[in-house]
Amino acid sequence: MAVLKSIRWPLAGALIAAGVASAQVPMAGVVRINSSDMAILETRDVRKDLPCNVTPSKPDLGFDLRFHAGFDITLPLSDIAGNENQLTILFRVTPDNHKDDPSYFVQHVHVPQIPDDAKGDANITGLFDLGEGNYHVDWLMRDRSERVCSFYWDPEAALPSKDKQMDLTLPAGAVEKAAIEQFTEEPPVERAPAAPLNIKVLVNFAPQFMDSSALRPSDTMALVTMLRRIAREPQFGKFSLVAYNIQEEKILYRQSSADKFDFPALGEAVAKLKLGTVDLKRLSQKHGEMEFLSDLIKKEVSSGDHPDAVIFAGPKIMLDESVPEEQLKPFAADVDFPVFYMNYNLYPHDNPWKDSVSHAVKLFRGTEYTISRPRDLFFAVSEMVSRIVKSKHGRSTASASAQ
Repeated sequence: MAVLKSIRWPLAGALIAAGVASAQVPMAGVVRINSSDMAILETRDVRKDLPCNVTPSKPDLGFDLRFHAGFDITLPLSDIAGNENQLTILFRVTPDNHKDDPSYFVQHVHVPQIPDDAKGDANITGLFDLGEGNYHVDWLMRDRSERVCSFYWDPEAALPSKDKQMDLTLPAGAVEKAAIEQFTEEPPVERAPAAPLNIKVLVNFAPQFMDSSALRPSDTMALVTMLRRIAREPQFGKFSLVAYNIQEEKILYRQSSADKFDFPALGEAVAKLKLGTVDLKRLSQKHGEMEFLSDLIKKEVSSGDHPDAVIFAGPKIMLDESVPEEQLKPFAADVDFPVFYMNYNLYPHDNPWKDSVSHAVKLFRGTEYTISRPRDLFFAVSEMVSRIVKSKHGRSTASASAQ
């Protein structure tokens, strides 16, 4: 038996076919690996006793500024048919610059009884996160009969030269489990000693496409990451948040002038959102979505709390009509702080048109950023901070001169 000092746990394994589901049991502390498994990892022989196909996924930089890597497995159902079974997946990820410090992952997948004549494939997915660098992965899967499938690959996580100034959230050569929960508490941030900036953010928690009937994890991940990027700015010290959904014409969550965003509370509120339902009362209101958005903008941008900046964020809101200019112009003239719009648009070439929030932000002489890739978010927030600091300094100088 080989003794390992630690085993880290991957995000998930989903075995999806003919009602088969995954089961996960995290292992912590000192873990023993049998000698045959260790020998397979060490010899790096590709084995197909258990006939699976492994397709590694290229490390992809997420909006959370960490590289997401992993693998997809296909396994013929006919090869695991019969009585209940269990698949054990064991793999290690070794950074080239720290070959003496591999990270180990384990995953157990329960397979229920499957008819002998079952057709098709089972699919398993595994994920893990990387810092920038080159790595080697030694991977194996075995069943209760000790049949083994093994595979090996060398992923590379690299930033383009034009993005080297981006601060990634994992150091080079780091290997970590992929986070399951998106709305975890944000770690403390060391704030700038000067007077903190007071930021208000309005986020439309909605799918990338308005006609979608579900809010996917990938949609919420991008929006939550926008908030985390803002929350981590040392210049920001006070945060107000309004989370809403335009389709439901509903405020999901509100937080006022707090020291940080309450992500767990936000997550609970977003989880209650049920898209795809029909509210007869809303159907009877011909201009309901436009009126909701108009009232929201007037109330939050023109409220008496006077933030140092207001930031809109979310996917495009393509309504049949824009918010009437005559309703916003009287308020826009009195707004002396910057207004921004971070437009989450994965396919800007397919949908290049301005949306309802764009037109409203323009009335406030605001600035719009299209967020399609992680670099867009990084540079947008960096530029916003610079503009907000400059704006507050200008107002302070003008106020001192007037006195």
